[in-house]
Amino acid sequence: MIDSKTLTTMIQAGKGKHPADLVLKNIQMLDVISGKVTQTDIAIVADRIVGTHASYHGKTEIDCTGKWAVPGFIDTHLHIESSLVTPLEFDRCVLPHGVTTVICDPHEIANVLGTQGIEYFLNCAERSIMDIRINLSSCVPSTAFETSGARLEIDDLLQYSNHPRVIGLAEMMNFPGVINTDPNIIAKLLAFQDRHMDGHAPLLSGTDLNAYLAAGIRTDHEATSAKEALEKLSKGMSILIREGSVSKDLDALAEIIDDNTSSFIALCTDDRNPLDIFEEGHLDELIRRLIAKGHAPHLVYRIASISAARIFGLKDRGILAPGWRADIAILDNLETCQVGDVISAGRLITPKLFATRESVEHVGLNSMKARPVSQKAFEMKPLHGKNQMPVIGVKPGLILTFKEEATLAVTEKGVQPDLDQDVIKVAVVERHGINGNIGHGFVTGFGLKSGAIASSVGHDSHNITVIGTNDADMAVAVNRLVELKGGFSVAKEGKILAELALPIAGLMSTETFEGVAEILKHLRDAAHSLECILPEPFLQVAFLALPVIPHLKMTDRGLFDVDRFDFVK
Repeated sequence: MIDSKTLTTMIQAGKGKHPADLVLKNIQMLDVISGKVTQTDIAIVADRIVGTHASYHGKTEIDCTGKWAVPGFIDTHLHIESSLVTPLEFDRCVLPHGVTTVICDPHEIANVLGTQGIEYFLNCAERSIMDIRINLSSCVPSTAFETSGARLEIDDLLQYSNHPRVIGLAEMMNFPGVINTDPNIIAKLLAFQDRHMDGHAPLLSGTDLNAYLAAGIRTDHEATSAKEALEKLSKGMSILIREGSVSKDLDALAEIIDDNTSSFIALCTDDRNPLDIFEEGHLDELIRRLIAKGHAPHLVYRIASISAARIFGLKDRGILAPGWRADIAILDNLETCQVGDVISAGRLITPKLFATRESVEHVGLNSMKARPVSQKAFEMKPLHGKNQMPVIGVKPGLILTFKEEATLAVTEKGVQPDLDQDVIKVAVVERHGINGNIGHGFVTGFGLKSGAIASSVGHDSHNITVIGTNDADMAVAVNRLVELKGGFSVAKEGKILAELALPIAGLMSTETFEGVAEILKHLRDAAHSLECILPEPFLQVAFLALPVIPHLKMTDRGLFDVDRFDFVK
């Protein structure tokens, strides 16, 4: 809250009777409402813009001749854990890309650590330079069909509902629970009727979608086609166009953006690893691609800022005007969204500014409770004595998977993969120390000709997911993750080719984002040495275990048919 003296200074500085704290001189300012560009000064006092469309003097002045000013970008839905670094490293990684606000769901760490994970994120959010807002995880566990490390009921969430960093309820993934009025789901929905509630409704339509929206849910980031998105828009949902490391929906949804819809559309990344951020960017990449597709820049920058702010009830940000929060991306090029400098809450972003943050103690360093396994643990018996097996079908750029079948050989060691058909094994090993389950199945689409890839990032319960061409390498890859207390590993012929330790809840590294990005390059190269054909194999492995996304998934309890919401038997 500002005090009387600061407010008085803001008013006087806006009138030009008092020097501003910071003035951006001679900058070309984009109006995301009208599309007009004005060369002007932008005057800032504390965290607020106090003057535009005029000439100002300030204690600090920056000559911005030839540069552009647009509102800071807002990522409307993401899981910071998927960046594989801590929230404070994520802050340092992404803020220079112009992303001044993120709305995160600490769902991944909550599934491992419960309320301890939420408190860790809230502590980080209070210390970050970027404005990290939090939606409280609604589905921990996401379903009853996998083993999670924690369970959050409504009373667990309500203790944080009035925290200043909390917006509302995070993505309600259990859409069957909503539609069928599950009492525990109803209790959560009822408690947040006067707050924002995020949606998660892949392929939901018709009266089922009506029923879901009748609960008061307002947004969806799971639309993967223009037809799906337009139906949801017609029923009052705001669409969050997602482009992450695995889920890539921007190309399919770009056509829904126009003058009429742009106030009800925003951008999100959901899950994006630091290597992709390092090589391609963050929301700035989404913006430049949409402009390159022919969309008017002011519409694209609108959905990245004021539309996002309004959808989530952030009333103080999203446009460059007096009285609004001073979150500004200073661009060297408007068309290509080339970010030069960033202003966050009136502060010019510098390495020194990040150095002023208080540290937060790491949590979940001993959350890996899985025991070492033998190669025999991955032997699989045929279903009903037949060698015709259901197979999970993977396609690049989608977390949707598909139902396929393959006829496979059976030996004394069970059903065997078939590399000529690109059918390899997949298994999920329970790692929370609860029951020791191992679920078995087959997957196609990775292209592996040898070795195995394992990950303790396994949405949403984060057991260990492993794919492989042979049982021995699968065991080597899994056992290395047990030793590392979580992470990624690539194994071949009994040896580990590359690895990344993720000891914070088995999800995040203690290293810098630059260090993690460099390691990920080696991991990607190692995966491709196994002839993996997917550009981002590790998060693709992680999403094989997500039983709320159609159509066929693997959990520690077995192969799961999402359409039937039951196990394959």
